[in-house]
Amino acid sequence: MNKTERQAALEYHEFPTPGKISVTASKPLVTQRDLALAYTPGVAVACEEIVTDPQNSFRYTARGNLVGVITNGSAVLGLGNIGALASKPVMEGKAVLFKKFAGIDVFDIEVTESDPDKLVDIIASLEATFGGINLEDIKAPDCFTVERKLRERMKIPVFHDDQHGTAITVSAAFLNGLKVVGKDISKVKVVTSGAGAAALACLDLMVDLGLPLKNIWVTDLDGVVYQGRTTLMDPDKERFAQDTSARSLSEVIEGADVFLGLSAGGVLKPEMVKKMADKPFILALANPTPEIFPEVALEARPDAVLATGRSDFPNQVNNVLCFPYIFRGALDVGATTITRNMEIAAVHAIAKLAEEELNDSVAAAYGAYDLRFGPKYLIPKPFDSRLIVRIAPAVAKAAMEDGVATRPIDDFAAYTNELQQFVYHSGAFMKPIFAAARQFVRDGAKARIVFAEGEEERVLRAVQVIVDEKLARPILIGRPEVLLARIEKFGLRLKLGEDVEVTNPEYDERFHQYWTTYWELRCRDGISKEMARVEMRRRLTLIGAMMVRLGDADGMICGTVGAYHDHLRFVDEVIGKRRGANTYAAMNILLLDKRTVAIVDTHVNDNPNAEQIAEFTLAAARQMEWLNLAPKVALLSRSNFGSGSSASGTKMREVLKLVTEQNPDLEIDGEMHGDCALDEALRLRILPHSKLKGAANLLVCPNVDSGNIAYNLLKTGAGSNVAVGPFLLGVNAPVNVLTSSSTVRRIINMTALTVLQANRD
Repeated sequence: MNKTERQAALEYHEFPTPGKISVTASKPLVTQRDLALAYTPGVAVACEEIVTDPQNSFRYTARGNLVGVITNGSAVLGLGNIGALASKPVMEGKAVLFKKFAGIDVFDIEVTESDPDKLVDIIASLEATFGGINLEDIKAPDCFTVERKLRERMKIPVFHDDQHGTAITVSAAFLNGLKVVGKDISKVKVVTSGAGAAALACLDLMVDLGLPLKNIWVTDLDGVVYQGRTTLMDPDKERFAQDTSARSLSEVIEGADVFLGLSAGGVLKPEMVKKMADKPFILALANPTPEIFPEVALEARPDAVLATGRSDFPNQVNNVLCFPYIFRGALDVGATTITRNMEIAAVHAIAKLAEEELNDSVAAAYGAYDLRFGPKYLIPKPFDSRLIVRIAPAVAKAAMEDGVATRPIDDFAAYTNELQQFVYHSGAFMKPIFAAARQFVRDGAKARIVFAEGEEERVLRAVQVIVDEKLARPILIGRPEVLLARIEKFGLRLKLGEDVEVTNPEYDERFHQYWTTYWELRCRDGISKEMARVEMRRRLTLIGAMMVRLGDADGMICGTVGAYHDHLRFVDEVIGKRRGANTYAAMNILLLDKRTVAIVDTHVNDNPNAEQIAEFTLAAARQMEWLNLAPKVALLSRSNFGSGSSASGTKMREVLKLVTEQNPDLEIDGEMHGDCALDEALRLRILPHSKLKGAANLLVCPNVDSGNIAYNLLKTGAGSNVAVGPFLLGVNAPVNVLTSSSTVRRIINMTALTVLQANRD
């Protein structure tokens, strides 16, 4: 690293507080009662239950979601034997990865002990604290001894990531690399550089996957591992000794199909690569400098396929692809150990995921929208959110099959849904909605949803998920040749005419009816026949709205491209307002960490009067009730229960009067500040007899500026960009106008909700 990068790394670790982790309480500790439950006398009850049954420790403590990341710092990647204290930043980093990718809590423990037997005694004595142990950065061959003895003594999973995590990820890349180059695992010659813990664990697992032992050639600092060699040998390495007179990497590399490097930078020379078999697969995994750089290898052998351990080259082989999810699955079934079958299940889950289309979040994170399984993409990216829902269930099932699960899972569909909720914060909210949408699709009910921007990438990626999960019967507005090209480009599997219906904006036999109907609707508003014909060809939302009006679709999603009001104009012209409605409004639901909050109006009314606000407040309350959310309405203003003379305060007081007259049972109050809306104690100090109890969950803003600003601030600052909406209120059909910032997940969510709206109306 250069001087600037080093300083940036140091500042990252030091500020705003030193280190990368902290301990956060999972229960409130605010009142005297909280203290009595958390500590004395309440804590004694939990202790007694654990004495009665030790398995209760997983019910009443954090043990079942707590992993110990433990090292003595004797073999830190790229740094060597730096000792326990200096290794702490690495272990904290490991803890962050566990939490980020799998929601697992970690205590990192750095032990100043070089004797492997004493180290075993220390770690084994900690079994009562943890649900699993992740051994890290312990030198070979001590790591083999420590892990083996701990697995014999402990009844919780013990996993040396440098061995098994590396082996799992490398094996997944190995299997997929062979697919890409078209070679049979039983026939390939594999040559390795490096014979440490990671390399030997990789080879052991590859053998279990079908690689013949006789096809493996190992080299290390002393050259080829051959039968009769005595220097730098141990029983684990002896297994791979070949009966050969060859003594160097250069000699054994000839005719090799696969090179596996877990050694040092630059050891694989271009002239060696030239001697390899056709289509060589090279795993140059030394970090930060690989055994050979990809550009050098490809210059020597343009037909080579490469993987490295670095993120700035294609095919990064990274342990983070597996270890968080191995432990997630193991902890969730209370595994007493991690078996070979659990590891193999993880290998196949990782390998299979790479063959699926690229996840939208990965594409955005890496700026790689056209990757598909092949030479430049043969292993998933670390930020692929699907890893947890592929690997953890596979590992859990394998643990149950091997008889090491103390808390077996009965319903794997429910378990997978729980994991989805970890990935997508909207998961818990959307779960019953998805279930209902699927049922409508199965029943043949109204589920034909037209997507106005059918050619847009986010829409296509969302529709792929919608088809896979059977949430709707999609209709894409788009040119067939463009749709086919983009489906191919994005590596999707959609089949036009089979998975999705297509409405071609350049030609459709229904368009004569569409434009003539539009002309009849708008002829008194200055729309001529010629203009109606042209508009119907070029305005995609207009096409979609007409399809809904004439019964060719049951609902519509639009707005992912362009301005909100442009889409709303065509919706209004063709579909119009619901009977009795005089205004439209947009409502968004924010799924925050500690509360769910709806905000209205966020996109439509610049400066609505009291009557308009009262109307969309009641409409928003009905929408929330339909979603099984009891509305608690706060009418927001710059003034607080008459504390000022603001125009918004006067208007919101009038809104309160109008709403109360129309729905006297609705829990509502205002005008009030935002903090009073969410803080009952503060509100009651000002107005002890407020009709609104608890925290408000429907915030009604006096104009679109305040609504939009509040929505975007909360969504970004407190909501991790997790929102459901916008819902279009007041419209006479199941139509929702989204925004240009809508994510793939939001499009999916709103599609399911639109299906429900179609069957509610």
